[in-house]
Amino acid sequence: MNRLLSYLNETFAVCDAEVRKLIRDPTELLSRAIQPVLWLAVFGQVFSQVRGIPTGNLRYLDFMAPGILAQSILFSAIFYGIAIIWERDLGIVHKLLVTPAHRSALIMGKAFAAGLRGLVQAAVVYLVAIALHVEIRWELMPILTVAAGVFVGSCIFSTFSLVIACIVKTRERFMGIGQVLTMPLFFASNAIYPLELMPGWLKVIAVCNPLTYLVDALRSGMIVGGTSVYALTTSFAVMLSVFTVLLLLAARLYPGLAR
Repeated sequence: MNRLLSYLNETFAVCDAEVRKLIRDPTELLSRAIQPVLWLAVFGQVFSQVRGIPTGNLRYLDFMAPGILAQSILFSAIFYGIAIIWERDLGIVHKLLVTPAHRSALIMGKAFAAGLRGLVQAAVVYLVAIALHVEIRWELMPILTVAAGVFVGSCIFSTFSLVIACIVKTRERFMGIGQVLTMPLFFASNAIYPLELMPGWLKVIAVCNPLTYLVDALRSGMIVGGTSVYALTTSFAVMLSVFTVLLLLAARLYPGLAR
C-alpha cells in the first residue's frame, strides 16, 4: 500500500509540474484551438453539402465533430515529446533520473498532464460545435464517456510521442517524424468518413489504429444519434491496452534519453 501511495505521489508531482507550465504559458492551447475551428467551420461546412458520404440519419457536420475532437487530441499530444527533448537539452531529464521516482511514474505523470490538456481542447471543440448547431448529448453518462475517452486518448498519443522522442533524441528528427505520422493516423481512421467506405487494406490499418476506437467512443457519447461500430467496453479495452504497452515501452526507453 505504501509503495502504491508513493507511486501515485510521484505521478501527481510530475503532473502538477507539467500543468503549472501550461498555466504559465497557455498560448500553445490557444494556437492548437485554431485547427479544430478551421476543420469544423470550413471543411465541415463544405462537406456537409456532399450527399455521397453514408452517415445514416446524421448531418455530416455532426458525424465529423467527434472526429475533429479526436484529431485535436492527436495533433496536440503527438508533439508532446518535443518538450522531453528540450528537457534533455536543459539537463532536466538527468535530474529526474537521479531521483528515486519510478520511471513509469515519470511517464505517467506527463501522460496525465496531457490528458488534462486534452480536456481543455475538448471544451474548445464543444464550444465550436455548439456555435455550428451540432446536436450535442448533454446527459451525464455520455459527457463522462467523452471526458474519459479524451483523457485516455491524450495519454495514448502523448506517450507514443515520448517513445518517439526517446528513440530519435533530436528536435529536428522528431518534428519530421511527428509530421509524417499524424496525417496517416488521422486519415487511416473513421474520423471523417465511415469504415465501410475504405478499401480492404485501409480498413485493416484502421482496425489496428487506436484513433479509430477513440473516435468510435466519442461519436457514441458526443452527438445525438451517434452510433458506434464497437461496444464502449471494447473501445476502452483496446485504448487502455495500447496505453499500457506504450507506458511500459516509454519507461524502458526514458533512461536512454539522458545518454
